[in-house]
Amino acid sequence: MTDTIDKFGTGMADLCSKDTVFCSGLAQLMGNNGWAPVVATTITIVLILVIAFVIRNVAHRLIARVVNRASNTTPIAGRFRKNGAATDGIDALLNERRKQRAETMGSVLKHIASIVIIGTAILTVLDRLTIPIAPLLTSVGILGVAIGFGAQELVKDFIAGMFMLLEDQYGVGDVVDVGAAVGTVEAVTLRVTRLRDADGRVWYVRNGTIARVGNESQGWSRAYVDVPVAYDSDVAAVRELLQRVTAELWEDPEYRESVIVEEPSVFGVEQLSDSSLVFRVSAKTLPARQAEVARELRLRVKAALDAAGIAIAP
Repeated sequence: MTDTIDKFGTGMADLCSKDTVFCSGLAQLMGNNGWAPVVATTITIVLILVIAFVIRNVAHRLIARVVNRASNTTPIAGRFRKNGAATDGIDALLNERRKQRAETMGSVLKHIASIVIIGTAILTVLDRLTIPIAPLLTSVGILGVAIGFGAQELVKDFIAGMFMLLEDQYGVGDVVDVGAAVGTVEAVTLRVTRLRDADGRVWYVRNGTIARVGNESQGWSRAYVDVPVAYDSDVAAVRELLQRVTAELWEDPEYRESVIVEEPSVFGVEQLSDSSLVFRVSAKTLPARQAEVARELRLRVKAALDAAGIAIAP
């Protein structure tokens, strides 16, 4: 920026050396009142500020373009998924999360660019006004060190929050376990994450204190239903009955590819005791829909067992 100002000054000097009408009029206007240094300094300051704001706008446009490209680009993994309402729903959710993450990071980058560019312009203006900036820089440096020592936890929270957004560890609407609390994410900032648990209690967890995250809503979920039957039940008959129930649920248009991602599976005998056999049924669902599918499976399994005369073990 300083080189540009110097070139501008040299150009003005060369222009005025030719005794142009503009410079003659300017010299007449200033006369012998000593306004020349003031006018030159004013023009220089205005030029510095104009260049700084132009560079700032260009930087913001570049950041916005990168953010738009990042938020609208389809991940490679999503290009090879089969078509269907379920996969479309997952892709829409992932796209929205990616868009929110990109916009948040874009906002942070814009603020950083503005601070750097405007701060440099202000220091350049002070230098042109012959105001010594070395003591100012020294004071700012000392103040920054003092604030750094006093706000270590705050800096840690901000860095952790930036990495959480970049890595897409969780987003608004996800059900997560962050150790200190378990609940639905209501807000994510660079400093804190706000959760609401099943009792309605709101938790504010600092990002720097989160050592691990268990996300129950990212990509897909899985519903498990254990079916205990009497020990002397016919294993093949029970397995066939459960497979029929899961097939009917998969063929139901209210669930297929709108709630359930894949056809449910019957794992067979999961547990064995002296009084019961426990069969396990599994269904892959959209995020946070596993409880709904598990309840529906229990109702259908109960009805099918009653119709077949198979007793459920206590």
